[in-house]
Amino acid sequence: MKPVELEAVNTIRALSVDAIEKANSGHPGLPLGAAPMTYSLFSKHLKFNPEKPEWENRDRFVMSAGHGSALLYSLLHLFGYGVSMDDLKNFRQWGSRTPGHPEFMHTPGVETTTGPLGQGAANAVGMAIAEVVLANKFNTNDIKLIDHHTYCFVGDGCLMEGISAEAAAVAGYLKLGKLIMLYDSNDISLDGPTSLTFTEDVKKRYESYGWHVITVTDGDNDLSAISKAITKAKTTSDKPSLIIVKTTIGYGSPNKSGTEKAHGAPLGANETELLKKNLGMDPEKKFFVSKKAKDHFAKLADSARSDWAEWDNTRKAYKKKYPKKYKEFEAHLDLSLPTYIDSLLPTFKAGEKLATRVSNHTALTNAGTGLEWLVTIDADLSCSTKAFIKGAGYFDATVQNGRNIRIGVREHAMAAIANGISCHGGLRPTTSTFFSFVDYMRPSIRLAALMGINPIFIFTHDSVAVGEDGPTHQPVEQLMSVRLIPNLKVIRPGDANEVAEAWRYMLKEKDSPFVLVLSRQNIETLDRNKYSSASGLNKGAYVVSDAKSPDLILIATGSEVNLALNVQEELKKKKVQVRVVSMPSFEIFDEQDEKYKSKILPVGIKKVSIEAGSTFGWSKYTAGDGLNIGIDTFGSSAPGETVMEKYGLSTAGVTKKIMKFMSR
Repeated sequence: MKPVELEAVNTIRALSVDAIEKANSGHPGLPLGAAPMTYSLFSKHLKFNPEKPEWENRDRFVMSAGHGSALLYSLLHLFGYGVSMDDLKNFRQWGSRTPGHPEFMHTPGVETTTGPLGQGAANAVGMAIAEVVLANKFNTNDIKLIDHHTYCFVGDGCLMEGISAEAAAVAGYLKLGKLIMLYDSNDISLDGPTSLTFTEDVKKRYESYGWHVITVTDGDNDLSAISKAITKAKTTSDKPSLIIVKTTIGYGSPNKSGTEKAHGAPLGANETELLKKNLGMDPEKKFFVSKKAKDHFAKLADSARSDWAEWDNTRKAYKKKYPKKYKEFEAHLDLSLPTYIDSLLPTFKAGEKLATRVSNHTALTNAGTGLEWLVTIDADLSCSTKAFIKGAGYFDATVQNGRNIRIGVREHAMAAIANGISCHGGLRPTTSTFFSFVDYMRPSIRLAALMGINPIFIFTHDSVAVGEDGPTHQPVEQLMSVRLIPNLKVIRPGDANEVAEAWRYMLKEKDSPFVLVLSRQNIETLDRNKYSSASGLNKGAYVVSDAKSPDLILIATGSEVNLALNVQEELKKKKVQVRVVSMPSFEIFDEQDEKYKSKILPVGIKKVSIEAGSTFGWSKYTAGDGLNIGIDTFGSSAPGETVMEKYGLSTAGVTKKIMKFMSR
């Protein structure tokens, strides 16, 4: 290691430790051990422009081991990303740009929100997929508009998590040669040595997934070996690469290095002083960057800017030679909707009996035919969920220009891969599986909501009406549980035309993830000449069928909208005047102004909710004098209609409950 490189690496280490010490919170062990490998990556390999952190053709760097955020912030500061010294001093403080774990769109240079271990590893697979899809779409024989790598920093904890195993298997079978993982192999986790629980041969495991694996034995000091390994990985085009870098956690700390004591707590003033002496630095100087180091990093940042300048010339040449393709490229980046979007989406005939998974297939295919930035991902269930774009082809290791991506039975990785595609930009992903399996995906869906990105998570088989498969496959609490996630919009359409309207709404809304909940059972398409237009969906709730002076308001979602309308007819025979409200989305309805909400659900009229799921949460709309009809127990194995009837969700069953309620 050259003297200037040693000073650069130690500056990264010292800044990271100073930030953690000042915050009295953080993880010093990772930055001390991993500073050499990340410095080597940023200084010699990573393609970026700190002044244009969202440059389309930049290399992506994902810190999956997000607890090492102090290291990332130090790198971003030193390489000129606009993360100031004050930002480092405010590490982990209220309102700072340097939160405890990296947050997407909060700090320049942060590509995705990480911290829950393994998430970033799967996000990186999504980013690598997006690069391939866009490159195959827009690159020509003479000009490569999209040509970059995805780098991911992982630790032992990331590789213990099952999500990273799922994602690694996907990357291996897809032969994502531009995906490179740097594995900080320091043999220590929070509770002690990894030998307590993590004894497998990681090299063999990843080779069995179809990865190219390289080992660097001295990651603490040998920058040349690290750089050579990255170069070798970059030249391996038919496999993703894992670089196992053996490091010492807490490197340089005389009393804590190589132990779990360096992992998750500040070193303390005395140990920090000893550390800096060991590194040949002045312990009295905090948050210090020498002129020599500053000039060195500035020179490296200037060199990085030249990569962007070269690409910008390529972009201009591409735009001039291929103006039509360039316009398409811009449309992908913006997820632009054409003026004819409304004509893309279908209108379904009244009386048609269609499962909403079937009408969704038509709507998704129609939209995907006109919007080539729309891609689908499925967990080995597309033949049942039908959530694929017909005619758009399949993306696999051989044919990499299709827009339907098979992930296999890997739901958690599927959701996180979708997040990675969304974070990359230029494509909008959908996923699909059965609704009861949303619990496998919840951590990734939560992160999508936290980031404000835009995957569309499609779930079919939405209730106990699934029938014979029984309670393991019959969602009950899932619908309310996803409604609890902030910044997530959940839509459960009531018929085929509400499905089409859901797509119209979702495609225009680019800053929120969605959960779209669909039926397996057939639902009759409402006659919109008799009932209100399905366009009311864009308000979250609307009056489907009214009465002049309603005695009661029925609020329903999904297949229960048809049920509510049938109940309305029965109650009319009993001289009870009923308004029926379809409420496909709580979240969209809650965004409306008070005037609209009180118009739909006026105070002073009794309200009844009908939904084939948990009644928890419905009292928000039915108020204290309302009735909530649903299912607050697990389902049963029997034909779907039988199950619904046995749980009281039939016209006769609901009418009986309402008449009893009205007689109170």
